[in-house]
Amino acid sequence: MKANDGIEINHLGTNNTLVRVTGNARYLLLPIEEKVDDARINVLLNGKIDKTINARLARNKVDYYVPLDLTPYNGNPILLDVATSQDRTTVREASEDACWRKIQLSDTFDTTNREKYRPLYHHTPLYGWMNDPNGMFYKDGVWHLYFQHNPYGSKWQNLSWGHSTSTDLINWTPEPEALEPNGLGMVFSGSCVVDKDGTAGFGKDAIIGLYTSADATQQQSLVWSDDNGETLHFYSGSPVVTLDSEARDPNMFWHAPTQQWVMLLAHALDHEMLIFTSPDLKNWTLQSAFGKGLGAQDGVWECPDLFELPVEGTDEKKWVLICNLNPGGVFGGSATQYFVGDFDGKKFTVDTLADGTVPVKWMDHGKDHYATVSFSDAPDNRRTVIGWMSNWQYAAEVPTMQFRSANTLPRDLTLTKGNDGEYWLKTVPSPETINLRGKRVLSVKSQNIGASGKKYNLPTENDGVCEILLTLDARNAAQMTLSLSNARGEHVDMAFDPASQTFTFDRTESGVTDFSQDFPAVVWAPTLRDSSVQQLRIFIDRSSIEIFDGEGSFVMTNLVFPTDPYNTLTVRSQGGNGQVKDLEIFTINLKK
Repeated sequence: MKANDGIEINHLGTNNTLVRVTGNARYLLLPIEEKVDDARINVLLNGKIDKTINARLARNKVDYYVPLDLTPYNGNPILLDVATSQDRTTVREASEDACWRKIQLSDTFDTTNREKYRPLYHHTPLYGWMNDPNGMFYKDGVWHLYFQHNPYGSKWQNLSWGHSTSTDLINWTPEPEALEPNGLGMVFSGSCVVDKDGTAGFGKDAIIGLYTSADATQQQSLVWSDDNGETLHFYSGSPVVTLDSEARDPNMFWHAPTQQWVMLLAHALDHEMLIFTSPDLKNWTLQSAFGKGLGAQDGVWECPDLFELPVEGTDEKKWVLICNLNPGGVFGGSATQYFVGDFDGKKFTVDTLADGTVPVKWMDHGKDHYATVSFSDAPDNRRTVIGWMSNWQYAAEVPTMQFRSANTLPRDLTLTKGNDGEYWLKTVPSPETINLRGKRVLSVKSQNIGASGKKYNLPTENDGVCEILLTLDARNAAQMTLSLSNARGEHVDMAFDPASQTFTFDRTESGVTDFSQDFPAVVWAPTLRDSSVQQLRIFIDRSSIEIFDGEGSFVMTNLVFPTDPYNTLTVRSQGGNGQVKDLEIFTINLKK
């Protein structure tokens, strides 16, 4: 049968179909239905398999399309050998699947946003599934963000490296797919560095990447670029690291004191990080392991990062090791913990409490912050990080289809030493986020707040996205509460409790929550200081709320899916009167 001009379909059995593509077009558009199982598609050129993809080809209805790019084939005919797993009684029944009628050739693929909950100012893929940020580096004024991407659907599969670039960390330009699966498997997480001295043999200032090739086993492969990361070439000597146990997510950096490269590798099921060294990014020697039995241990360890930070107000520096784990997060599912200590080029030694124990410290106290790692070679010795804004408990079920998942806002890190003698990460929005501010639509100073509370209108443009700057003084109140709400009665409730030194976030009635039993949640963060005053910087997007303590002591990242945008902020006091010392609300201003 012919689906349309340039496409011929032959059904060979109840679960096998050949699709011959002879038409001249840029894309073959594949019809996708999310609730069905994956079909395996071998793309053949001249009888040889060029690539294998998995796609949920539509059986009953088309939820959306994904493009198979035909330009690499230069107009030569290709053959798709499709094996489905749908139960069929007869070939005639199989031939009636919606995908065979709807598959089509096109010179364009429409990426216009069709999603109510696509963020306005957070990075998202144009289409398809996204999880971990990967290979992040800065060079020649450009921030490069690679990311785990499925170009053939909005569920986890076909993991590749998508690529976006930015000159301001806010406005992101989509780039062509950087890496696709090959004979060693899918492209899992990894890192990139600028090889300033050409130690790897690919020239000075070459971009060198390491990532995990994942198939039956996990191995570490090397890629390189001589065009600032636009094109990543696969190193023929890959894999460069092989182990007899599951290990992934290589993260590397140059260690100047010992004049060598250092790589951390997540020994996932052993709940530890392996530390390797190398003179040339190709030949790696295992030096030590860290973490077994320490910190949160209830999930696999993933996505490590290790870097040195200054301690604010001192001449001291300490090393921070980031460890993402899933499950076992502070509020269930995935989360990011960190350790503070010292590093000698081969071994990381963690700080302990007086009793010899290692405290568990969380980088973010929300439900939706994972796989956070930093940009290499960031300017001005900054340590700038970006995370994946979701949780493995429900990432594949959130109410979007054209795309799934966004990244957090960029954040800059420093260390501070608390009154308890411990070192704590300070996390603040990267300075570039100030450029998001548009009009100031509200300014309030020194307003007393009682039990009846005060209501403030949020901006209505751009679906209510905004930034809120707020300073609360509980004074003699037991608690001060904030509510974001809409006319449907959906609301997010937050509470500052100075006595317990906590800040709480409740999204149990925030809007659409029924896609997962794990989504409705109440989370809390320690304020890390004894004070009646709490400063907040709150970023609201169409499907997320990020709350930063004014001094960087805590941050909370949470997804929300209100049926209508929140349009009211209500501030109340309980057990006494408090005060709004300062309140400013800004619209969000994007270049695009």
